[in-house]
Amino acid sequence: MEIVRRHDGGEGPLLPILHDLQAAFGSVPEPAIRFLAEALNITRAEVHGVVSFYHDFRREPAGRHVLKLCRAEACQSVEGEAFARRVLDRFGLDWGSTTPDGRLTIEATYCLGLCASAPSAMLDGEPMARLNDESIDEIAREVSR
Repeated sequence: MEIVRRHDGGEGPLLPILHDLQAAFGSVPEPAIRFLAEALNITRAEVHGVVSFYHDFRREPAGRHVLKLCRAEACQSVEGEAFARRVLDRFGLDWGSTTPDGRLTIEATYCLGLCASAPSAMLDGEPMARLNDESIDEIAREVSR
């Protein structure tokens, strides 16, 4: 695999390889975990541990749009959890899942640095702050494009 060869001989190649795999394929599928373990002479458990520890690695490709809802303390203190539940219910999703049409994936994140403007989220890498029920309609319009 070319991605592994690019990092051959580098120090601590697992994370850079995983990032490159996800960039190329949209996820880190199970066959890649087995392959990486063998190629790097580490256990599958070690590779799986890294993939499952870091929230940005996915086992399945994300939807066309990714909404990351903040679940940190500042957002929780202004009813962020209730807001998140309303968003999840609106799209019929649970944390980490994708709509059947592949349009939207909703993920949890733990601090976007927008604490003074909570609750907050990030849609396709763009921050959103001071979210309310009107924001849910805005998100729905954006992901329907």
